[in-house]
Amino acid sequence: MSPVVAVVLGTRPEIIKLAPLLHQLGDLAYVVHTGQHFDDAMSAVFLAECGLTVPQHTLAVGGRSRLGQVAGAALELDELFAKVRPGMVVVQGDTNSTLAGALAANAHGVPLLHLEAGLRSHDRSMPEEHNRVLVDHLGDVLCAATPTNVAYLRAEGIPADRVELTGNTIVEAVRLHLPSTVERQRRLAAWGVRPGRYVLATVHRQENTDSPAALEAILRELAEFVRRGWPVVMPLHPRTAKAAAAAGLDGILAELTRCEPLGYADFLSLAKDAALVVSDSGGLQEEVTVLKRPLIVVRRSTERPESLRSFATLVPPGPGIGAAAARVLADPDAVHRRLEQEASPYGDGLASSRVATLIRDRLASGR
Repeated sequence: MSPVVAVVLGTRPEIIKLAPLLHQLGDLAYVVHTGQHFDDAMSAVFLAECGLTVPQHTLAVGGRSRLGQVAGAALELDELFAKVRPGMVVVQGDTNSTLAGALAANAHGVPLLHLEAGLRSHDRSMPEEHNRVLVDHLGDVLCAATPTNVAYLRAEGIPADRVELTGNTIVEAVRLHLPSTVERQRRLAAWGVRPGRYVLATVHRQENTDSPAALEAILRELAEFVRRGWPVVMPLHPRTAKAAAAAGLDGILAELTRCEPLGYADFLSLAKDAALVVSDSGGLQEEVTVLKRPLIVVRRSTERPESLRSFATLVPPGPGIGAAAARVLADPDAVHRRLEQEASPYGDGLASSRVATLIRDRLASGR
């Protein structure tokens, strides 16, 4: 029998979050990689590290505009689903690949399951906000990570029988891939930093990289940490490196400990033992709740308000970054001890088994 669940993904976060579900589904699923992240360091490395085989189908939409990625992937998926009609399509998050998969499923009348449904920033300047809203309203099974996500979906008039509270697969992904204490210490030694005595930083979102003023403000704040005795380790996203060079900011970047994008275990090692994390990432807002580390979210809005209750502080680019950091770095050990007592709002680490059960039940019932 042919596989009956098409899992569409295209970026590093999708690979990480869908891997636990793919392992649960086994031969029931086949993977379609859109190529949205096409660099090996952003894609192939993570497929291998997450124990996934080469995708059964690989598209090539990377490097195109947002609309070009959505349209190109949707058209290729349309052709694929006409040849190999799945019983269900699974997408995750809010990327261009997510929207393309949802549109193709809808065009073929195939049931759509959306993992990580119900995220809302209420910020229409975010392309991801448009993607996630559209996908949720196309979806047939909406797997929400938190009660807040469920409430957002219900407030938009989505029927209760389409919404399931499952938790987020990131909890089990972090637990599975986080190296042991001894292994983390070995990795940190290679970077020349000591546990709890450095800052980890990542910047990649368009709102920060496409604005030279915003990017400069962030990098200057990070460089100030270094001057105050807190080394900053910064895995450099290709978009950020290109934007910094174009804006003439390489001199500021030189003050930081920069590296290429890291594999997942390496990155988790750095995040787990950092005094503080500074990032504009959405996924890191979830990961720090499992790693029990404080995070400064350098953005104007967030779709993950649950993280702000204990683990994260939302700050726009500028001097507010330094002010928020000072409150943590005055006594980071005390902050870490407090966070160790806080439960992650994203679930108990059983999300993938719940979602796999939903998929099998829906397929068996023909709903």
